[in-house]
Amino acid sequence: MDARTPDRTLVGVSDLEPVKRPTREEAMEAVRTLIAWAGDDPRREGVIDTPKRVVDAYAEWFEGYAADPAKELSRTFEDVQGYDDIVMLREIEVESHCEHHMAPFLGKAYVAYMPTNRVVGISKIARVVEIFARRLQTQETMTQQIADAITDSLRPAGVAVLIDAAHQCMTTRGVHHRHVSTITTQFTGVFKTDATLRQRFLDFVNKR
Repeated sequence: MDARTPDRTLVGVSDLEPVKRPTREEAMEAVRTLIAWAGDDPRREGVIDTPKRVVDAYAEWFEGYAADPAKELSRTFEDVQGYDDIVMLREIEVESHCEHHMAPFLGKAYVAYMPTNRVVGISKIARVVEIFARRLQTQETMTQQIADAITDSLRPAGVAVLIDAAHQCMTTRGVHHRHVSTITTQFTGVFKTDATLRQRFLDFVNKR
């Protein structure tokens, strides 16, 4: 099985063979190397099983590489009884990892779309957020990917996405600012052209 780097551009290379996915044992050996590099002994009782746990955790944290957002959004419903207003999910949990430091960033996503002639099950929207979150990410890229996936699959009149997250690469290292969150937004279609509709979305985001 080859590892994939979806929706990203490889820097400074062309015509390369896909990277071969390491075996589980190779991944565990890499963790042992990091433990030793940090200054500990990977044979010590307290960390001897850590490589196994880390590999198991990585399988869960990055399961989004094996999932297809388009497939999640493929089952739609046309019988909406004439409904023609915003469909919105608030406070979808975001648990992702920064691609620069592989440190977690945690927060909430707010996603809305304006349907044309079909809608999708609301759990599928949350699942799309989860799929993109469970990859190495930047928050900006993930915000765009969510909007693009909904646009491509549902062809709505517009999509709005807002993500508010705290990045542990900033709170636990580097500048050590613990009470800073990052907000990213993406608006397409009517949410981009209609300021009143865009404001309604933001009002729903801030509703308590």
